[in-house]
Amino acid sequence: MKRFAKMMSLFAALFVLTAVASVPSGWAAEKTVILATTTSTQDSGLLDVLLPMFEKQTGYFVKTISVGSGQAMKMGEKGEADVLLVHSPEAEKAFMAGGFGVNGKLVMHNDFILLGPAGDPAKIRGAKTAADALKAIAASNALFLSRGDNSGTHAKEKGLFKAAGINPEGQKWFQQTGLGMGETLNVAAEKKGYLLADRGTYLALNKKAHLGLEIMVQGEPKLLNIYHVIEVNPAKWPKVNSAGAKAFSDFIVSKKAQDVISTFGKKQFGSPLFFADAGKPE
Repeated sequence: MKRFAKMMSLFAALFVLTAVASVPSGWAAEKTVILATTTSTQDSGLLDVLLPMFEKQTGYFVKTISVGSGQAMKMGEKGEADVLLVHSPEAEKAFMAGGFGVNGKLVMHNDFILLGPAGDPAKIRGAKTAADALKAIAASNALFLSRGDNSGTHAKEKGLFKAAGINPEGQKWFQQTGLGMGETLNVAAEKKGYLLADRGTYLALNKKAHLGLEIMVQGEPKLLNIYHVIEVNPAKWPKVNSAGAKAFSDFIVSKKAQDVISTFGKKQFGSPLFFADAGKPE
């Protein structure tokens, strides 16, 4: 019986190897979509809901690379991704103008918030503008943590500092982590520093483990955080999975996906982490 069992196991193994060998060489690549996306969409948990829906509906498998928006677009420029989900509007304009992307579509938005430790050493809680808050942080030499990773959040932060007339580079109170949103939130929590974060990631992580960081400034129009989906241009990179990229782009702006986006987080936090915008004017 043991010998018979071994023979059956051998036959099963040979069958699997034969089956794998018979799969067309490009099949796996054709069914894989490489998505370069921001750490906020990953850390918030939104993609954990959307991607299984997309894969089940289309038969594609999504390989997610979670980086800052700047890095995601660099990947697109090199043809190392098929589709992007990013939130850095000015950089996206340059990306599209360079012919690296096609069919950019508005997907959703949330907002950025300035966070800080409960003690609020710079006394910025309730400041009317982010510029006022950043000036107070700089004047008091209170620790500010920056992602420093060329992400959409980092780009927004640099714009806010510029608008406030502050150059934080090289200042002792200004530290760059070089990390994603979730990890930078953890560093800020540990060091009791201030930082700029997207609301979705903050709420999701704070729910899991209380960070000890509180919202100091919010609601200013300049803190709006807008996400787009962009297909990498197959005219520049013929090997990209343009069909898979289009399928993902069409899915994420579909009613089914937009309904998920519009309610994601509402049960846990009383308000959704993102607001669905597909089809709306910019």
